[in-house]
Amino acid sequence: MVDILHRVGVKSSSLDDVYGALTTVEGLSAWWTDATRGDTEVDGVLQFRFRQGGFDMVVRELEPAKHVLWEVVDGPAEWVGTTVSFDLKQEDDYTIILFKHEGWREPVEFMHHCSTKWATFLLSLKSLVETGKGAPAPDDLEIDNWN
Repeated sequence: MVDILHRVGVKSSSLDDVYGALTTVEGLSAWWTDATRGDTEVDGVLQFRFRQGGFDMVVRELEPAKHVLWEVVDGPAEWVGTTVSFDLKQEDDYTIILFKHEGWREPVEFMHHCSTKWATFLLSLKSLVETGKGAPAPDDLEIDNWN
């Protein structure tokens, strides 16, 4: 198994700002994709849609202002069965996000694409919290024909 890992610092003195952007449909829609809907509670299903398709994820764990874990239950075969997590900690004036997309069976080319896209979306989350404006799909940074 291989994983996508990222660390991003968000200028914010409150873990709650980032946690809220990860655990509400409004927040997720403002940095990842504006086509987000679903239930943000534990065992709820979140649906994320993009130009090229989408993903359904079950919310598996929520620890306020500390941890979010989703399991991918529908979408591209490479994603199904993987987990996506966000661990938060405060360091001075920054909320540190330790991001993991775990459980990829092999490092296929699509994983390379997804790693880059996750980085752009995490920077969108950073921008949302720091400035009030993210860059969710479909207004995200286009990196290739898979976008």
